This record gives sequence, structure tokens and C-alpha cells, in this order.
Amino acid sequence: VYRWADLHQLPKRESLIKRLLDRGAMSIIFGPSNCGKSFVALDLACHIALGRDWCGRTDARHVSVTFAGGVELHDFYVPSGGDEPDPDINDKFAHKLQFLDEMAAWWRDQARPRAKCILVGDFNIAPLETDVWSHKQLLDVVSHTPVEVDRLAQVKASHGWVDAVRHFVPESEQLYSWWSYRARDWRASNRGRRLDHIWVTRPLTKNLTTASVFADARDWPKASDHVPVVVDIEI
Repeated sequence: VYRWADLHQLPKRESLIKRLLDRGAMSIIFGPSNCGKSFVALDLACHIALGRDWCGRTDARHVSVTFAGGVELHDFYVPSGGDEPDPDINDKFAHKLQFLDEMAAWWRDQARPRAKCILVGDFNIAPLETDVWSHKQLLDVVSHTPVEVDRLAQVKASHGWVDAVRHFVPESEQLYSWWSYRARDWRASNRGRRLDHIWVTRPLTKNLTTASVFADARDWPKASDHVPVVVDIEI
């Protein structure tokens, strides 16, 4: 219950579903029996899409959707960082590091012990030695530099994320999701990196069933240099 004076101090409304549901609010769907209320409610619950801007830019690098049951799916596209791994001379690399810092800080604020969240996307970082074809040769190459790996580790720790693919594939095993177009025969050279990731919060680890990287997709006509990474999760 609000007093008249309080109405001018209400927080700004944030729509989850435009004209139907605001964050922190409640909506009621009413009608006669068998008119489909439950189906409408379920459809709405599966289509609450959000996102936010990062580093003061509107380049659409984050989108999220909340499914029925409260499971959140977040898709991130981390900046590639350019070619020179020095933020003082490369604005693109500086942007990448700032983006990762903001990700870590934001997830620390969002962290909830029982949260059921899925984080997917092209992170443009191969964190493990076995995520690249040559650890030593790529230490000074953007995507595997120590500063990037450290920043991504901070993001991972910010919400207790679990690497859903490495949940099934041992860290000792080489695993890639990207192969450069520069190689005439990508299979023969096999100079890959694992840049694409799927993480889950700990409450969802028991729901993980399988993980696959479809390397054969790299041979498709007009193929991307990235291949599909798939994790099956029972929700």
C-alpha cells in the first residue's frame, strides 16, 4: 500500500513482457475454464528476453531468456580483442579486458546459491593448455594470453560456473571448436582452439547428460570457422 506522496518515488519500471509484466510485479490471467490460460502463461514464461549494454556500448553482446521454472539462459559474445595483446596500444584488446572485468563484477552481484543459470557463447578465449594446438606458441597470441585466461577465470569464479563440456571431456584431452580459414587443410594442420563455451551453475550439474563438439561441420560448404558445441541438459 502506497501513500499518494510515495507514488512519485517509485522505481522505474522494467518490462519483462511489454505491457503485460514488469520485473518484480505480478500479472493475473483470468478467463473461463478450458480457454487456454495455462498455455498462454507457459508461452509467456518461455519468452522473457532481456540483455544489457557493456562498456558503455550498444553492440548487442548479451541476450538472456528466462524459461518456465526459473532457468536463465545467457548468451555472451566477448570481443575478439584484435591482434596485439597490449591494451596500451590496442583499443580492441583494452575493450576485451574491460568487458571481462564487467562480466565478472556483474555476475558476482547476480550470484545466488540456488540459481539455475546457463552461460553460452563465443568467449574468444581458450583457457586451458589443451584448448589450443600449442600452448607455448600461443602464449603471446590473443585468445590464449595469460591476462585473458586470468580474466576468464575470474568470470568463472564469480558465480561458481562449471564448464559443461569439460564435465564430460577430461582436461587432459585436446579439444577445439575453432579452426582458422588460413589453413588449406584444417584437419591435417589441426591448429585449433576452444573458443566457444557452455557453462552452468552448480545446481544444474546433475542435469547434464551429454556434450558434443561437431567438428565435421567445419567441412560443410561455406562453413564457419567455428563449429557447433552442444550440451544436453534435462530441465
